[in-house]
Amino acid sequence: LHKPKKKKKRLLLLLSSTLLLLWLGCWHSTAPPPPSRTHILLLSSWRLGSTFAGQLFSQHPDVFYLMEPAKHVWHHLPGGSPELLQGPARDLIHALFRCEMAVLQDFVHQPHRVSQIFMLHMSRALCSPPTCEAFRGGDIVRQVKCEAHCNASPFGKAAETCVTYSHMALKVVSFFQLEVLYPLLTNAALDLCIIHLLQDPRAVYATRRLISLYPDDLLISWAHNAMPNARLVMHKVCHSQAGMYLATFRHPPPALHGRYLLTCYEDLVRDPLGQVAEWYCYTSLASSPQLKAWVHNITHWSRDASKVLLAWRHQLSFHQVQEVQEICKPAMEVFGYRPVRSEEEQRDLAKDLVGSAWSGWEVLVGVTNQFFDL
Repeated sequence: LHKPKKKKKRLLLLLSSTLLLLWLGCWHSTAPPPPSRTHILLLSSWRLGSTFAGQLFSQHPDVFYLMEPAKHVWHHLPGGSPELLQGPARDLIHALFRCEMAVLQDFVHQPHRVSQIFMLHMSRALCSPPTCEAFRGGDIVRQVKCEAHCNASPFGKAAETCVTYSHMALKVVSFFQLEVLYPLLTNAALDLCIIHLLQDPRAVYATRRLISLYPDDLLISWAHNAMPNARLVMHKVCHSQAGMYLATFRHPPPALHGRYLLTCYEDLVRDPLGQVAEWYCYTSLASSPQLKAWVHNITHWSRDASKVLLAWRHQLSFHQVQEVQEICKPAMEVFGYRPVRSEEEQRDLAKDLVGSAWSGWEVLVGVTNQFFDL
């Protein structure tokens, strides 16, 4: 655990970094984006299927996409609490939506190359001209080829590329309160569309057991003066996801109207083409036969996508499932995920455990207080 002096030192670093971001916004701005630019924020949490969802935007020829740019803030300021880091992360996103890519240079080492942007190879736009001349602008680029041919491109090319796109999409997993994003919604210079992606907490827990997220888990646990703890992290993830959804009914700003869309990952897997069509309509993007073929191919691999979706029902013990259901009970109720009462029920794949999220009426009758008091 950190000593008080170290915590104070990191807090000062956090505040100074926020001021630095504001200064950069004034002095390192590029040409303003066209007024018709649409800004898409794919809002999720760790291991909720958002990487796949992000690619549905990244591979669109009209979209400039970045995967988890706020990760730079979390890695640069590891001593702060998740709540304290939300402000600097939001300010970074605001700058990126204006194509002010220079703000990222303060989080990476010299020499500045696009390879230092987190998960560069997940962005088709950064694997295309003018950032990278190895591929054509409309190509659907494989990640491994992008990594092989585009790593050495100068950092400044990223902003030059960004301003040529009509849409910009950012995937973020580091927000726990929707209210933190309200300044972006009320900014007249942004045409913001929020897509909130969620998944069954039991599936999330099963995936987290297979993939290490130690640095992020450590940050959440430190905020509670504890060592990395699966129960603590799952509680934070579940309650923040439900809290953000319920905030859309609890005194939301007028600017939020028509700018928030909730999507279950289960719906995306079961009907990818239908869900993508809804997203593209919501964000004013046109599809193409090439994109439809790509979506069909990546969602019909040798292992059926629906079986992958239900993998937790075999991977977890009934005791583990009970524990997750206890921790995430309020969130599961809000989002309509049905609990299992026995191991037999858990293993019975014919039993559908996905319902529908609460409607506005259910929220308005006063069932949200438990979330907003946490």
